[in-house]
Amino acid sequence: MSNALKPNGANVRRTEPGAGTAYFTPRVDILESADELTLFADMPGVKPEDVDVRLDNGELTLHGRCAPRRQHATSLLAEYGVGDFYRVFSVGQSIDAGKITAELKQGVLTVHLPKSEAVKPKKINVKGE
Repeated sequence: MSNALKPNGANVRRTEPGAGTAYFTPRVDILESADELTLFADMPGVKPEDVDVRLDNGELTLHGRCAPRRQHATSLLAEYGVGDFYRVFSVGQSIDAGKITAELKQGVLTVHLPKSEAVKPKKINVKGE
């Protein structure tokens, strides 16, 4: 994995220190191109206005709030948990923090992390006679 973005913590339901609240860790795919890293995080049931993406002191934090289901019937089987999502990544200096963007569509949070110009591959023109 690129040194530009590394996950912090395990992929389990956990309680954040001091918060007393249990979170689901969203499953994530990270793709790298010449220009950027693109992070895809599954956050089913989360609305765009309930997502908080922050970059602070080299840590990218994803937090999605998901309201519990309101049921008017007795549950016979419950395999799908509902709750808030939380995950933190270490972000290297090769990412241009001022150009990070994010969008949420159909339960998938997409975060674009553009590389700084200094680390992008450069094509060198070769001159001939």
